[in-house]
Amino acid sequence: MDDNLPLLPSTGEPLSRVDGRLKVTGQARYAAEHVVPGCVHGVLVCSAIARGRIRHLDVGAAEKAPGVLAIISHRNAPKVPGYQSAETNHNPRVEGQEFRVFFDDQVHFSNQPVALAVAETLEQAQHAASLIRVEYEAVAHQTSLAKNLADNLAPRKEAEYRRGQPDAHKTAPVRVEQEYRTPMHVHNPMEMHAAIALWEGEKLTVYNKTQGPKLAQQDLMRMWQLPADDVRVHSPCVGGAFGGSSRIWPPEMAAIIAAKKVGRPVKVMGRRDQEFNMVGYRPQSVQKISLGATPDGTLVGITHQAYGMTSQHEQFEERIVHPTKSAYAVPNLNTRYRLVPLDVSTPCWTRGPGETSGSFALECAMDELAEALNMDPLALRLKNYADRDPENDKPWSSKHLRECYARGAALFGWSQRTPAPRSMRTPDGHLLGWGMSTGIYKAERSAATARARLLPDGTLLVQSATADTGPGTATIMTQIAADASGVPPANIRFELGDSALPEAPLQAGSHTATSVGSAVHEVCAALKQQLLDLALRLPGKALGKVEKPDLTAENGFVHSSHKGGRRLSYGEVLKQHQLPALEVTQKAEESPEMKKYSGKSFCASFVEVEVHPLTRAVRVSRVVSVVDAGRVLNAKTARSQVLGSVVWGIGMALMEDARLDHRYGRIVNHDLAEYHVPVNADIPPIEVEFINQPDPVLDPMGAKGLGEIGLVGFAAAVANAVYHATGRRVRELPITPDKLV
Repeated sequence: MDDNLPLLPSTGEPLSRVDGRLKVTGQARYAAEHVVPGCVHGVLVCSAIARGRIRHLDVGAAEKAPGVLAIISHRNAPKVPGYQSAETNHNPRVEGQEFRVFFDDQVHFSNQPVALAVAETLEQAQHAASLIRVEYEAVAHQTSLAKNLADNLAPRKEAEYRRGQPDAHKTAPVRVEQEYRTPMHVHNPMEMHAAIALWEGEKLTVYNKTQGPKLAQQDLMRMWQLPADDVRVHSPCVGGAFGGSSRIWPPEMAAIIAAKKVGRPVKVMGRRDQEFNMVGYRPQSVQKISLGATPDGTLVGITHQAYGMTSQHEQFEERIVHPTKSAYAVPNLNTRYRLVPLDVSTPCWTRGPGETSGSFALECAMDELAEALNMDPLALRLKNYADRDPENDKPWSSKHLRECYARGAALFGWSQRTPAPRSMRTPDGHLLGWGMSTGIYKAERSAATARARLLPDGTLLVQSATADTGPGTATIMTQIAADASGVPPANIRFELGDSALPEAPLQAGSHTATSVGSAVHEVCAALKQQLLDLALRLPGKALGKVEKPDLTAENGFVHSSHKGGRRLSYGEVLKQHQLPALEVTQKAEESPEMKKYSGKSFCASFVEVEVHPLTRAVRVSRVVSVVDAGRVLNAKTARSQVLGSVVWGIGMALMEDARLDHRYGRIVNHDLAEYHVPVNADIPPIEVEFINQPDPVLDPMGAKGLGEIGLVGFAAAVANAVYHATGRRVRELPITPDKLV
C-alpha cells in the first residue's frame, strides 16, 4: 500500500474512470468480443411484411452452403418451455405476451426474425442467410398512430388522473389549447445488440449486453424454466444502451435457441438496420394539452391527453403525463393516457422514458401561454412554482429549482432577451432566438445488495450485479466505497456485470447511484466497523492502550488518537488475526423515510439558436444547463451525463425521426446515413452547472438521479428558442427547415 495516497474524501472529486484504460486500449470485452472456444456464428433473416404468415420457407440451397450447421426457423427450433403458456410467456414489467422467437409461422411486425443461418464462420453464415427464400401470406396491417386516432379505434389501455375540477382551463380568461407530436426515436448505440450463448447440459451461459444482469437472468430462468444456479449472464461492458438493453430481445433468444439446436456456442450480432423495429425504441406520441390562467399568470387548470403506440402483443406504458402532474402548482388538473396497438414491435424505455416526450408538450405550451399573457417565460414558471408536490401534496425530499433558474438565467444572460419574436439578430444577419424550459424527473431508490472483501494486502473488492452502460458506475461506486471504508480509491476494485454477483436492480430510471450506491455505502461502512472491532481485539498492545472511541479508520490505516497510540494498516490488522480476508455482504432496502416525501430531480435549460433567414436551417449555438441532482458523486462523469443529454436533446429537437412507410409497415431510414443524429459539428459550447446540495432523505450519500434529467424538457427549450427567432411555432418534432418556411 502507498502511504502517500491522497486523503479522503473521494466522493464528488473528478476521478477519472477506473475502467478507462481498459476501454481505450481495447482490452474491455463487449458482448460479441468474448472468446468462447468452439463458437460458431448465426445471422438473422427478417420478415419483409408487417403482418401475416410464412407460407413457404425454402432453405435447401442455404443448408447445402459451405460451413452451414443448421438453418433454424419455426419448423425445427427447439421448444422454449416458457413460450408454452401465457403465464410464463408474460414479462412482468410489460403487460401482455412477449414475442416468441421461431415459435410459429405468424408475422407480427416488419423486421421480425423468421430464420437463423448458423455456420462455422460469419461470412459463411451471411452467405447462407442470403440464400434463404421466404414466401408470405400478407394481411392488412396498421402502423399509423395518426390514422388509428382519426378512425377512433379502441385503445388497448388507458389511465386517468384528476385533481380538482376537470377541464378547469375552460373557465380561465387566458387559454392555450394545442396538439404536439413526437416521432419514433431509435437508440442506435455504438454496440449492436449481440449475444454468445453456451449450453453445458442444462446449464445456460449467456454473454450479452444488458442493463440488468440479474433481471436478464430472471427472464431467462422464466423462459427456459431453469433454476438460478443453471443460468448465468455476463455483461461486464455495455457499449451504449439508453433503455434499449432493458430486456431479452430476439437476437439473444435466437443465439440461445441455436446453441441448443447445434450443441455449440453460438454468436449472434444484429446489423445496424436490425436495430430498427426489433430491439425497442421511443414510441410516437400525440398529445393534446390545454392551459388556462388568470391575467397575472396564475395557472387555473391543465388538461393533458396523450396517445402512444404499442405492439399488438404487449402494452408498453410510459410516464408521459407525469411531468404535468408535478411540475407546477395548479389546483385543477386532469390527464389521460391511452395506448393504441399497432403492427409494430414493442417499444421500450428510452432515456427519460415518457417524461422526455411529455415535457416537450408541457414546456412548449407554457411558452405559448407566456406569449398569450405577454409575460416572460421564466417569470411564468416562477409564478407557478410548486413548493410541495402537487400530485400528492407531499413535501419534496429536496428541491432547488429556483436556484437552477437563477443560476441558469445569470450564466445565459436571460435578462438581455427582447421578448418579441424575430427581434434579435446575430452580427452576420441570422435570426437569433432564446428559449428555456424546466425539467423534472423522478428520484427514487430500489433495494440492492453489495459484497465487500478486504484482503491482507490492503485491497478491497466490492461486488454487485449492476451494469455500467456508460455513466461511470464503477467509478462512482469506487468513490462511495472509498469514503465508507477508508480504503483509498486506488486500492479498490468494483466488480459488476455478472448475474452471479449480489442482487442489483436494472440500470435505468436514474436510480443506480442511489440504489446500488446505498448498498455499497452500507456494506463498506459495516466492513470498516468490523475492522475497528478486530483492531480493538489485537493481541498484545499493537495500537497501544486504546478504547473504541480512540480508534479511527481512514486512508487504509487504523489510527489510535490516544496519547502514545500507533497506527496499523488494514492489512496488518487482518494478518495479526491470521485472517485470509474480511468479507461482508449487506442489503440496502428502500428508504422507509421516503414514503413521507416526493423525490424528484430538477433542471433548467437555456438555449440559443441561430436560424438562417433564407434557408431556415437551425443551429443550436449555445446551451446552459443547471441541474439539481442532489450531491454530485463525481464532477467529471456527472458533467458528461448532462453533455450526453444535451447532445441527444439537440438530435431529438432538430434531427431524429424513424420514418415508417405505412404501405409496408417498414422503417425506411434504417441506417445512420438517413436516420440523422448529431455529430461534433452540430454541438455548440455547453455550460453545465450543478446546485450540488445533498438530498437529506433519499440515500446516505445525498445523491439524486442524474442520467435522464438533463434531457427532460430540453427539446422544448430548443422549440421555444426557434419560435423566438422566427415567430413560427413548430409543434411536431423534429424541427426541420421545411416546417419553418
